[in-house]
Amino acid sequence: MAAEQTHAPTWFRTALAVPTEEHTIEVDGCAIHYLAWGERDRPGLVFVHGGAANAHWWSFLAPLFADDYRVVALDLSGHGDSGHRDEYALDGWAAEVIGVADDAGFDGPPVVIGHSMGGFVTIVTAANYCDRIGGAVILDSPVSEPDPEVASARRGLDFKNPKVYPDLELAVSKFRTVPAQKYYEPYIMDYVARHSLREVEGGYTWKFDPRLFMPQRSEPSDMLARITCRVALFRTEHGLVTSDIGAYMYERLGRVAPVIELPRAGHHMMLDQPLLLLTGLRTLIAGWEHSVPFERDTQNRDTQNRDAKNPAD
Repeated sequence: MAAEQTHAPTWFRTALAVPTEEHTIEVDGCAIHYLAWGERDRPGLVFVHGGAANAHWWSFLAPLFADDYRVVALDLSGHGDSGHRDEYALDGWAAEVIGVADDAGFDGPPVVIGHSMGGFVTIVTAANYCDRIGGAVILDSPVSEPDPEVASARRGLDFKNPKVYPDLELAVSKFRTVPAQKYYEPYIMDYVARHSLREVEGGYTWKFDPRLFMPQRSEPSDMLARITCRVALFRTEHGLVTSDIGAYMYERLGRVAPVIELPRAGHHMMLDQPLLLLTGLRTLIAGWEHSVPFERDTQNRDTQNRDAKNPAD
């Protein structure tokens, strides 16, 4: 165990001690790798990482649900230990989420939880496969703005030409997030960094495919209006979903989705306030299990949204 991780709290070490399964399936001709915890034939949770991230951004939190759920975290194509594609699109990533969910052994439709770019993937999954999932949780994914990782790549600042570092410790020390934030838990950053690298000729480099930041994008706001399953939005005090963006997303979802703010958290809330995120997710999901979903009238909502865009004189 790395030096940073020897000082990790008990909850973190407990999560990493939960037995982990690794699986690989094929979705549309590409190998998709995922991690799993908990017994099969239980209610399911699917965790979806952000851009340039991987399943291990969840592997210190997801196992803490394993006493009650079958839990999985996947590597989207172009990320982690999954295969690469010639082109990437949100619709394709959503199909990978469903492929993993079908393979994982859930009892009933799972709740899909996605962060940042993974939140956009979750939106598309909920829009395209409403009858295949039990709910969608969107974590600080600012609909009406580009993914932060994509925006940075298009400016030529990050990701496009990943470096090769001569040794592992140097590579770990260079690990950064986009966007940056003021605070991170050092033991989590060390853990995630070590699981984001692969050995290549000459040293170590990042696992993600640099081509993945120019994918075709569906229009997220249109996708929001198509969602009929349960959905919730998490925003953070220092994140990307501002109060105005949160209000816009709330309107597009028909004013029935809870909007939950995590205080003191940045965009990468699992890296700085993991237990706040854990508590929020547990509370939300427990509430969903003991309540009846509110029926959405998507046809009327679409009419209302068009009227809002084109008000009468």
